Amino acid sequence: MSVILAETAGFCMGVKRAVDLVLDIAQRKGKANIYTYGPLIHNPQTVELLRNRGVIPISLLDEIPDTEQGATLVIRAHGISPDERKKIREKGIRIIDATCPKVAHVQAIIKKHARKDDTILIIGDAKHPEVMGLLGYAYGKGMILNSLDDVARLPDLARVCVVAQTTQNIDQFNEIVAALRERFADAVVFDTICDSTDKRQSEVKRMAAQADAIVVVGGHNSANTMQLARLSELAGTPTFHIETVDDLKKIPVDGYRRVGVSAGASTPNWIIDRVVDYLAAQKGERGGRFRGLFRVWVSTVRTDLYSAFGAGCLSWVSMLLQELPVRPANILTAALYVYAMHTLNRFMSREKALIQGSFREESYLRHKKLYLGTAVAALLLAWTSAFLAGLAPFIMLLVVSLLGVLYHMRVLPEGWRFRSLKDLPGSKTVSTALAWAAVAAVLPRIEISLSLSPALIVAFLFSFSVVFMRSALSDIMDIQSDRLIGRETIPVLIGEERTRLLVQGIAAALFILLVLAYAAGWSSSLSLMLLICVFYVWICLKLCDRRSAISAVVLEGLLETNYVVAAVGALAWMFAIEWIV
Repeated sequence: MSVILAETAGFCMGVKRAVDLVLDIAQRKGKANIYTYGPLIHNPQTVELLRNRGVIPISLLDEIPDTEQGATLVIRAHGISPDERKKIREKGIRIIDATCPKVAHVQAIIKKHARKDDTILIIGDAKHPEVMGLLGYAYGKGMILNSLDDVARLPDLARVCVVAQTTQNIDQFNEIVAALRERFADAVVFDTICDSTDKRQSEVKRMAAQADAIVVVGGHNSANTMQLARLSELAGTPTFHIETVDDLKKIPVDGYRRVGVSAGASTPNWIIDRVVDYLAAQKGERGGRFRGLFRVWVSTVRTDLYSAFGAGCLSWVSMLLQELPVRPANILTAALYVYAMHTLNRFMSREKALIQGSFREESYLRHKKLYLGTAVAALLLAWTSAFLAGLAPFIMLLVVSLLGVLYHMRVLPEGWRFRSLKDLPGSKTVSTALAWAAVAAVLPRIEISLSLSPALIVAFLFSFSVVFMRSALSDIMDIQSDRLIGRETIPVLIGEERTRLLVQGIAAALFILLVLAYAAGWSSSLSLMLLICVFYVWICLKLCDRRSAISAVVLEGLLETNYVVAAVGALAWMFAIEWIV
């Protein structure tokens, strides 16, 4: 099975703008509730996540308690009518307008032509909130059309202005407009269908012509999602409209060779990712010469064993960079520690279980006791190995482990902005990189000497940089879900584009460091071979463009492969040295 993911799948501009606006308010609001006039978006899972952050959808103004004077009410992307806006203001409620700019443009057109005494014809669904809001701007001079029969029932009209619901089916719009022009030759027509809607519909038609089946992901109450499914069905392609991956598990999709995936404008990336992950797993089961090896590799990524292997690789490379004796015990200690802390940390943040590491979630919940048992055993073994190496390595690993456990513990009084280390904005990426660099570069060194050397600094900065860049790129992929659950990662704080620039800057700095380290005699020629890790980061920056059918687990594994790339580079360097000698 091959998977085609639509480039347009996921939040449209208007929905993303509304969600970002509400999340920004939620971050500053403290304990006060925020209300949205109707569900902010047509996606039950996202609405529930927002509810957990104090964003409450209401359908009537009376649902806001009288005790909440000056409450905040968000107007969602669909917009509302002028009369509704007036009622809200009369109740003393503070309005935050998240109306989509495309919808606001249609409202302005209607308002302008209604003042000219034109009859406003709105092509769309009469029951859709956007259309109901648009009708209010016609001031009693508006009519809603949704079929050719509606056109035939129109009375004779002198002046006509035609607009469309922004998520209207483009073919249906053109058909109705053609009929209107026959009756009203002087009609002023505005194609107000959002270009995002147009692109989604055009893309799903193309996919339906190429694929054996189409999976459309989105809320069952989402008009634009239902339009996508309808267009695919009209093309004669087997079509499945699902809300979550759980719905997909009930469908025998493994019988199709080529499956296209599209999603509505209100569908978050983390739900789309789970669907692609599931389909990619079917793909792995069905063929390929290296099917078995691929499945094993994916399993190690899902279970954090690949991270542990990567930590072992970094430990080995760090010892070579410092020209220290290579002790397998140090490699094992680093691997065991990373596996233990990654696993334990996932369970220490269970309140975010809904989207915590989407491709790992099912396995971690199903085998919770097994994961916890192996993590505790791995940590004890890591401590034992460090203790056998010496008192200094043991104390250092114990301190780093305790800091890892304390990271999620709330140690400061309730009401404080930061009650634990994890509450510090951007702390996850920095603390992860520091911990990895400590066990990979510092631990082997202090076993021999407590003195600081240029080689130790180079090894520490190398390990810190590659782990930081991998974590930052992973956070870029998860930025949408992190914002929804309130996790303040670096991309959430400074934005995706600035995070990319930060990663590029660190990669450039690492390139310079490795070159200077060799030129200054701080390390051997191995530092030059490790430049391949910098080039691999540039490849990863391209891979993180999520507009591909690469599943999240594969993308995560490819990011972590940079540790293996470092080890392969070190191995090639050793063979080159042997060959030269």
